[in-house]
Amino acid sequence: MTKIAIVILNYNGAAMLRRFLPSVIAGSGTDVEVIVADNASTDESLAVLCSEFPSVPLIKLEKNWGFAEGYNRALQNVDAEYFVLLNSDVEVTDGWINPLLSTMEADRTIAACQPKLLDYKRKTHFEYAGASGGFIDRYGYPYCRGRIFDTVEEDRGQYNEPSDIFWATGAALMIRAEDFRSVGGLDGTFFAHMEEIDLCWRLRSRGRRIVCVPESVVYHVGGATLNYSNPRKTFLNFRNNLLMLYKNLPQRELASVMRVRCVLDYVAALKFLLTGCIGDFKAVINARREFKRIKSEYAAKRDENLAATLTEYIPERSRFSILWRYYACHCKHFAKLK
Repeated sequence: MTKIAIVILNYNGAAMLRRFLPSVIAGSGTDVEVIVADNASTDESLAVLCSEFPSVPLIKLEKNWGFAEGYNRALQNVDAEYFVLLNSDVEVTDGWINPLLSTMEADRTIAACQPKLLDYKRKTHFEYAGASGGFIDRYGYPYCRGRIFDTVEEDRGQYNEPSDIFWATGAALMIRAEDFRSVGGLDGTFFAHMEEIDLCWRLRSRGRRIVCVPESVVYHVGGATLNYSNPRKTFLNFRNNLLMLYKNLPQRELASVMRVRCVLDYVAALKFLLTGCIGDFKAVINARREFKRIKSEYAAKRDENLAATLTEYIPERSRFSILWRYYACHCKHFAKLK
């Protein structure tokens, strides 16, 4: 069995593989296996891997399963103690794996961890997708140490302390293989977006810890697969966030939280409409309709999660509304939320 397997899920990312795979191979150490899983790319990805990276093991998937199910299927073919899910648009630094591994080896209560993510295009600042560790508020809105909504902080070392977090970014996620499998992996029906938060919620509710290890640093391009402003992304984010809440919320909170979210979602849709983002407006409406249509299909998953829950109280899930703190109280930086 391999100690650590870094698995890069690729879809039409030939340019990203050329640019970033060499840093992963060179910077991750000799005892780490680097694997590429390809989601049936239609560009020159396979030719690039064959000709330029012939020593890198390749897992070929028969179609584009998306991020969640793509990783589920790829990891079925990987025998390792630790999985590292790494985006194809991440540049790693030398020895970045070592602090992550040391953290996991020192404490068996930790199921998963992430490095500090900085912006590849602006390396003095945090990166949107994970920054220095993720949290969510009472109503399911995610935010990070170093990023709240569209406010991304400059990295001045203010979040360099290791910290327990609610979710670790799927852009660079180290997880024990046994923990990944024990909770059923990622929810493949999500396709993409929110799947890592859902996974971490299931782990946290079972008493497992998630940690950010800022001593480890990587640089993430972000938005390389799906642009930031994109109706498809908006649809997946809103629909999957609702599914995640339904699957994981304690019974005593379910009705009240979902009522508030209904109001907030329609407010968001109205804002998109008034600002001329018609595609995003339709995406929110369609996400709510889709959630209502398929919610019953997730009842068994909800029952399974609640039955396995060891603790309903998760400190890293805030009791407040991040929308209120951000817009009404003008708390733009994570440190001001305390």
